[in-house]
Amino acid sequence: MKYINQIIASAAISLMAMGCTDLDETLYDQVGSQNYYNTKNDVIRAAFRPFEHAYWSIQSRHVLNELSADQLITPTRDGWWDDGGKWRRLHYHQWNVEDGEDAQTEWNGCFQGIMQCNYVIEDLANLNPAHFGFSEAEFNNINAQCRALRAWFYLRLLDGFRNIPLAKSFNDVSLNTETQVEPKVVFDFIESELKDCMQLLIKKESLGTNSNIQGQWTQAGAAALLVRLYLNAEIYIGESRYNECEKVAQDIIEGVYGQYAVADRWDAPFDWDNDNCDEVIYGFPGSQGYSYWHYQGDTYWWTVPARARYYLGDSKAKGGDHNTKYAASPSYDLDGNLYSYELGMPVENFRKYPSDYRLKLYKNLGNSTREGMFLFGYLEYTDDNGNKARVRAPEQPYDLYIRDAVGNFQGMDPEQWPANKNSTLMNGDHNSGWHFVKYPLYSDEDTHQMESDYTEIRLVEVIYSLAECKLRSGKKSDAAKLLNNVRKRNYPEEDWAQVLYAPEGTAQLDEKEMLDEWGREFFAESRRRIDLIRFGKFSTGTWWDKTPDANRNTEIFPIMRSILNSNPNLVQNPGYNN
Repeated sequence: MKYINQIIASAAISLMAMGCTDLDETLYDQVGSQNYYNTKNDVIRAAFRPFEHAYWSIQSRHVLNELSADQLITPTRDGWWDDGGKWRRLHYHQWNVEDGEDAQTEWNGCFQGIMQCNYVIEDLANLNPAHFGFSEAEFNNINAQCRALRAWFYLRLLDGFRNIPLAKSFNDVSLNTETQVEPKVVFDFIESELKDCMQLLIKKESLGTNSNIQGQWTQAGAAALLVRLYLNAEIYIGESRYNECEKVAQDIIEGVYGQYAVADRWDAPFDWDNDNCDEVIYGFPGSQGYSYWHYQGDTYWWTVPARARYYLGDSKAKGGDHNTKYAASPSYDLDGNLYSYELGMPVENFRKYPSDYRLKLYKNLGNSTREGMFLFGYLEYTDDNGNKARVRAPEQPYDLYIRDAVGNFQGMDPEQWPANKNSTLMNGDHNSGWHFVKYPLYSDEDTHQMESDYTEIRLVEVIYSLAECKLRSGKKSDAAKLLNNVRKRNYPEEDWAQVLYAPEGTAQLDEKEMLDEWGREFFAESRRRIDLIRFGKFSTGTWWDKTPDANRNTEIFPIMRSILNSNPNLVQNPGYNN
């Protein structure tokens, strides 16, 4: 796979920095037989084979963690996007053991990745590093890469399902459990693995060197996974681990595990050259012509109108149109009145600080640059005849006027509102809900079209985690200053007095605002569900077209029937039938 070539290239550069070796870049598709390992390059290829699978697997996580939460929606649109009600069931938390396609993909995808990692880890244990020209430190780093990736998979399973088997071996199944273990067992395994890997992985010694190690787990990457684990420990195992979270996060920020820095632009961690962005702690390499799983329908390709290529000029990027799977949950009812929900309404959440650069209309500015994040109103462009035109609805004869509301607007003027005031997931059209562009959708004329890597962990996540820990322990001013250090880049300097949190500004920080700020900074980054759970809002909260759940069992997903049928030793998660 071409993606493996990219990651092998970065791994080779890293290893060469530790000990010079000439590594030719050749195509690699899969781990071979016992006779496969003949050269140093063979070992590197094998070790990084699971990483392509890991990159692919982000799609199911994105669907589960965003469409079950309060910020993103998939309404019907002129008959599109009903799909048997699967998206409604995610929104209403009415999933069951029969139709959870994405939950099944998440379970299977993570365990497939774990077993791929186990396979390589056990193969490496039988190799003599010196025979292949590895130093002990180089070989330990390669092994730790797969162990960190395995921990990443397990953390996702713990987050989504809580009660899972523990599989440590590919070859010796006696080391694996046939049924689920207690969440604490999985938690302890992840914690132990990451602590050990932090001593074996490479460390980014200076700023400006990300491209040399992009796609590899580093000491800071493993430490950041510990931050994720500790931040949510109370949810996962009923134990508060905020103190440990605070300690590891502080160490990362202070450079104990490597040198990183907050970017000076909000979009830098997502832009075409984000492999050089010092905010990125871990990213999956991707670009046009290689793997680009974050530019797929289940991630960021379907976050814009179906005919957006006319506005974006990106018709050649993937050889087809976009689609309207994702939009922002609405802020306004069908009389034009602002809703009063505490949750959801993400666009209005951004509008709380109206000079936010992200609120601008997304535009490609040329030379692989952009501004803004949202698509709204009329999307105007110049057609092939040099005439002004607007993006239109697919299969319907109306110009789009994208609104922060959900209803049947069709070709109504912007100031008009429909007679049918029933705003639900079932009655939207192609005007319904602001669209957004997180990773740039540059035009065909841009040299770096679809060259962005996928950012899995960035330094700002660590900073926000630390700020939340500080806030929970009563250190509001410390938390505010941490957040302000990031938030400054989102607003003009002349507005800082109003938009920064006290004592550096007049904005007020409390737990509600902390959750809102998580939602702004990490909008559509595959994490909203767990943030809602941690703040006690996921099952009890109310947002647009969503009432509280009957009980809290929805905070974890069921195990799909096909999975239960394949292993009779598994027990269904509480609150779901078998």
